[in-house]
Amino acid sequence: MIIQIIKLCIYSILIVLISKYILVRVLRNIANNLKLKPKTSGNIAGFATSIPELLTISFSAGTGFINTAFFNVLSSNILNLIQYFFTVVINKNQRKLQNKAIKIDILLVIITILIPVLIIILNINNKFLYVFIPIFISLFFIINLVSKNAHKLYIENEKSEKQYDFKESNINSFSKKIICVNVIILIISALVLYIIGELLGNTLEILCIVLSVPEFIIGILLGAITSIPEFITFFESQKHYRDKKSNDGVVEATSNLLFSNMINLFIIQTLGIIIFLIFS
Repeated sequence: MIIQIIKLCIYSILIVLISKYILVRVLRNIANNLKLKPKTSGNIAGFATSIPELLTISFSAGTGFINTAFFNVLSSNILNLIQYFFTVVINKNQRKLQNKAIKIDILLVIITILIPVLIIILNINNKFLYVFIPIFISLFFIINLVSKNAHKLYIENEKSEKQYDFKESNINSFSKKIICVNVIILIISALVLYIIGELLGNTLEILCIVLSVPEFIIGILLGAITSIPEFITFFESQKHYRDKKSNDGVVEATSNLLFSNMINLFIIQTLGIIIFLIFS
């Protein structure tokens, strides 16, 4: 049992380290070179930091442990919210939370936490999980639309936002080369993560079947481990804009939080359900 737990920790830590030092930085470089606005950069960071959940949930579902996947999403989304508020306090950005767009985003984040809680409480038969596939996909687009419109209405510093808009003329040949290199690194990193994720899935299967470790414990543990990259990006995005008087840092961190939670629940969990229904 000790060997399997050690393997679980090693594989999980590798996923986190690769996500932090390669995926997150690569996607950040792409965003910077494309001169994207804070909300878009936050969405990209949210996608990047959800890669560990994509792998752990997919392999958990593939080995038949769909409940582990649900607990993984729930714990990740809750920890993301806690870590977000913690980084806001550290950076002394509490006042910037008064913006209505940010308040709406936080409310939407809470919804992404309440939905898996409700599913777990109802203990729905696994045979009927397919019902959630169209619901989750629809909710992803609806919540994304609500957030997008809220930012259009309530983000006050429009001039600060406009300087990040993408313009083809602003991308020189050197920037294009950097983007291409980063895309190649991104693909290679994804392949490495796939291999590590498969090893992690095998370890989970041994822990749950052979050693009878409850699925919810594994799910919570994975959620805690895979939420570490979010904490890093929440903090770094606010630190990046610390010297500016705008609320861009909080906007980026909040978008990161919301998009990460949305990806975890509506996209990755949907993929997990599909994988479970195919292989179960």
